[in-house]
Amino acid sequence: MPNLVYLSLGSNVGDREAQLQDALAKLAAVGSVVATSSFYETEPVEFTRQPWFLNCAIALETNKTPEQLMAAILRIEEEMGRRRVQKKGPRSIDIDILLFGDTIINHPELTIPHPAIQQRRFVLEPLAEIAPELLHPVLKKTIGELLDSLPPGQVVKRLKPKPRT
Repeated sequence: MPNLVYLSLGSNVGDREAQLQDALAKLAAVGSVVATSSFYETEPVEFTRQPWFLNCAIALETNKTPEQLMAAILRIEEEMGRRRVQKKGPRSIDIDILLFGDTIINHPELTIPHPAIQQRRFVLEPLAEIAPELLHPVLKKTIGELLDSLPPGQVVKRLKPKPRT
């Protein structure tokens, strides 16, 4: 039985929209993309002296384990030219596992749910578009509630309607 997984995708190098579309196509080989948010232009956080990002969230049904999915994501990022030169720095593509069903994993190599999901408007806005009632398995709040509880800040602008999945 497939697992329902939520991922965040981002790009701020080169043709950001093309990078996201390419990543979506590559992720279709890992599972079935069942929902895709609109694309959002977002200001960088933490390391702010870099170009703005284009972000989206997707729901993916997959038969892979969390570890297998992480390995597949790392391969996709590498194939797409991702080089981990500077922590939180510019990147052609960034794919994060946000939630993997109700799974909770806390290992140095893999943490699910994503440990910063509740602090990141650039993650919560797109995710709330496709799954506002989704419950965070640790915080026991919906994605919509987490979004509503964020303080002001972090510019996130919806660019256009959802791409077809």
